[in-house]
Amino acid sequence: MELVPTRKLHLLSGRTHPDLAADIAANLGVELGDANLVDFADGEVRTRFSQSVRGADVFIIQSHGRTGGRSINDSLLEQWIMIDAAKRASAKRITAVCPYYGYSRQDRKSKGREPITARMVSDFFATAGADRIISVELHSGQIQGFFDGPVDHLTAVPLLTNYLRLHAPSGDFVMVAPDTGRTKVAEQAARHAGERVDVAAVYKRRPKDAVNQVETLGVMGDVDGRMCVLIDDMIDTAGTICAAADLLLQKGATEVWAMATHAVLSDPATDRLKNSAIARVVVTDTLPLPPEKQIDKIEVVSVAPIFADAIHEIFADGSVSQIFGGENQT
Repeated sequence: MELVPTRKLHLLSGRTHPDLAADIAANLGVELGDANLVDFADGEVRTRFSQSVRGADVFIIQSHGRTGGRSINDSLLEQWIMIDAAKRASAKRITAVCPYYGYSRQDRKSKGREPITARMVSDFFATAGADRIISVELHSGQIQGFFDGPVDHLTAVPLLTNYLRLHAPSGDFVMVAPDTGRTKVAEQAARHAGERVDVAAVYKRRPKDAVNQVETLGVMGDVDGRMCVLIDDMIDTAGTICAAADLLLQKGATEVWAMATHAVLSDPATDRLKNSAIARVVVTDTLPLPPEKQIDKIEVVSVAPIFADAIHEIFADGSVSQIFGGENQT
């Protein structure tokens, strides 16, 4: 007797960003499963899947952000609990889909007696039972090495630059890295944006022992008389991006846009962007954008199609890097 196994794909979502999970499911043409997440009176979380996941390829989607009074820590713990439930329900393979990976900035020790929290988070994923992780635009590529298993690192740069090609008022613009560490990202964006797009970079200095503070020092590259597009992996308090925009205008830029994958937008980011010289802010929907942060300057591009493509390739045992022509590996 020859047994032919039936392959099953299940998508489940935590409560941080269900709209993105629903869009990913729609792009795949599958239904989003019901995780039946509830909170007990003391705040503990319980999940009980409505459908059997035995022998299935299970993808558990959760962005690690704040929403509805819930913290990043709540988002992480909820995803780990769902992974544990899938493991105990005999899922064949469990993939943690993390559009925004929490604690990604704490990826090394910059001073003594500090944790490497990004590594600790990856250890918890392994302990919970995740076989694989998918994320987009990790703050640093080294985080891929923290997890003892496959990590599919996606890039949203083609989505952002496609928006730029469709909506930029002029073809003569410069891709600008808000600090020298992001120069490679600006170069990648320039390749996607057009053959004759130049690259520049702002160089900055952070005051010693200061948090969310930055001092801009100068610009490398020709920005005089040209539109500038700042590109970064995230906008948190918006201090860096707004200071960079001011400096570019002082150096002769005609207009400044900002683009970023993750719209963290911690206070006072929204007010800073609203009152800044930046003409337009283009972000993706890796994190939910509450109504109070939906200002006129902000445009949102969906990452659901690239996550759907990655999930399809993983389920079919295909190549995720082929989707991006290998650029997601740099």
